[in-house]
Amino acid sequence: MASETEDIKYEESFIKNTRGFKLFTCRWIPANQEPRALVFLCHGYGMECSITMNSTARRIVKAGFAVYGMDYEGHGKSDGLSAYIPNFDHLVDDVSTHYTTICEREENKWKMRFLLGESMGGAVVLLLRRKNPDFWDGAILVAPMCKIAEEMKPSPFVISILTKLISIIPKWKIIPSQDIIEISYKEPEIRKQVRENPLCSKGRPRLKTAYELLRISNDLEKSLKEVSLPFMVLHGGDDKVTDKAVSQELYKVALSADKTLKLYPGMWHGLLNGETPENIEIVFADVIGWLEKRSDYGNDRFESELKQNNDGFNFKE
Repeated sequence: MASETEDIKYEESFIKNTRGFKLFTCRWIPANQEPRALVFLCHGYGMECSITMNSTARRIVKAGFAVYGMDYEGHGKSDGLSAYIPNFDHLVDDVSTHYTTICEREENKWKMRFLLGESMGGAVVLLLRRKNPDFWDGAILVAPMCKIAEEMKPSPFVISILTKLISIIPKWKIIPSQDIIEISYKEPEIRKQVRENPLCSKGRPRLKTAYELLRISNDLEKSLKEVSLPFMVLHGGDDKVTDKAVSQELYKVALSADKTLKLYPGMWHGLLNGETPENIEIVFADVIGWLEKRSDYGNDRFESELKQNNDGFNFKE
C-alpha cells in the first residue's frame, strides 16, 4: 500500500523474521526532495507505528527527514500473539536487521541515521546501540523504559510468586497493573483514540512479557554509563509510567560527549501525542531542532571530507 500527499510519500510492506513471522513495516519520505537524514522509529509496548506514530513521523518528514517504522512481533499489524514478548532479545534482533538493511541500501549509505524510541521503544534504542555501538549517529529517547516506575510495579512478593509461574502459564494476562492508557495520555480525546485503535493492546500484560520488560529495564538501569552515542532524552515531570529519575541519571553518567536532557514540568508519559497541542509544539520544537543541528553538521562534515579527497568517494562500493 502506498499513498502520497503534496509533500509526503507513505508506503507499507511486510518482511519475514528468522522465526517465520510476518512483520509490518512502513516509511514516510519527502515527496519532492532528497532526505537530509534517516530517522527510525521504535514504538512503545502495546502500540504500533502506522496510526499512533503517524503524526510524529509526518512532523519529522516535513522538516526534511525520511522516517521508517515497523511493528514488533505481536504488535500492530505484525504476526504473533497480541503484546506477547517471549524474548526481548529477539525483538531487538528483528528491528536491528530491518533497520540496518535500510541504512545499507545504495541511496542511504552516506546519510546520517538516527533512532527515536518512545517508552519501551527507548529500551529498544539503547539495546540497538549496544548491539552495534558505532552504527548509529544519534538517538532521541522519549520517556525511555530504563526503569519501570514504582507505581507500576507489583510488590516484590507478588513478583516472586509470578516468576515461578512463568514456565507454566507464560501467556496469561495475570499481572496486576494500572491502566497504562489512562495514566499515559493527558488529553481525554487521545486516550479515547488509543482505546478505539484495534491495533493497540489493552488490558493487563502477559506474564512472560512483564518478566521481559522488568528484566530489560533492570539491565539497562545498571548499564547507563555505557551509553556513548549522541542523544537527547525527554521526560514529563508527571510521568507515572517510566521513571524520570533514571533519565536524569542517564544524562549524568553516560559517556556521550553530546547529550541533552529535557524535563517538561506537568507533562505526562505520552509526550509526542498525548499532551495539549501547545505542549506538543514545545516537545517537537526540541526534537526537530536537535535532529536538524546534528544532521546539518554531519552533512557539512561529509561534504568537507569529499572535497578534501581528490578522487572523491566511490559510491558503487
